[in-house]
Amino acid sequence: MRSGNKDDGSRAVIVANGRYPRHPVPLSVIEEAPYIVCCDGAANHFIEIGGIPDAIVGDCDSISEENKIRFADRLFPDKEQETNDLTKSVMFCVENGRKNITIVGGTGIREDHSIGNISLLADYEALANVKMFTNYGVFTPISSRTTFKSFAGEKVSLFAIGQTPITTDGLKYPIQNRVLTNWWQGTLNESLGDSFTIDTCGRVIVFQVFKQ
Repeated sequence: MRSGNKDDGSRAVIVANGRYPRHPVPLSVIEEAPYIVCCDGAANHFIEIGGIPDAIVGDCDSISEENKIRFADRLFPDKEQETNDLTKSVMFCVENGRKNITIVGGTGIREDHSIGNISLLADYEALANVKMFTNYGVFTPISSRTTFKSFAGEKVSLFAIGQTPITTDGLKYPIQNRVLTNWWQGTLNESLGDSFTIDTCGRVIVFQVFKQ
């Protein structure tokens, strides 16, 4: 199922319990992953389709008894109820030195879970270099001036967490030192070239749509 890259100990892919990827980009992320962590609820499906997780993290109330036995050496139960399995998986990675984290399967089923998981990226950004790949694009959280590789016509949306001014450069509809007070206000923008820049000192989540 995966060829894997040489594991330098810093990188991990987390398979969350949303809709399993079907787009070639997130599928290639899994294929090339040097280390895969499954959230508890995602483990059964991942194993069923031939995946071999390196770790399974969560409250472990969803994984089958068969898989509990088969993967007992890589099962890391966490019964704490103040965080979800995705956050537990991110913390597991960080605590084990894996701070370059890619999340797949974080969206696509229940909308409340999707929104919650996307918003959590703003918290994870303080702990690790993290991205979330979906079947449509990639979410990247930032908290400082950041330049993104892009292409002319790429669809771009910004989601501000908090009320901190944002300035953009290289987008079709420029934002100049503006506070976005609702999530829709930074959506449906477009890149003008091979890069664009978001300047902020607040927490912003940037979504880039895959090239069609």
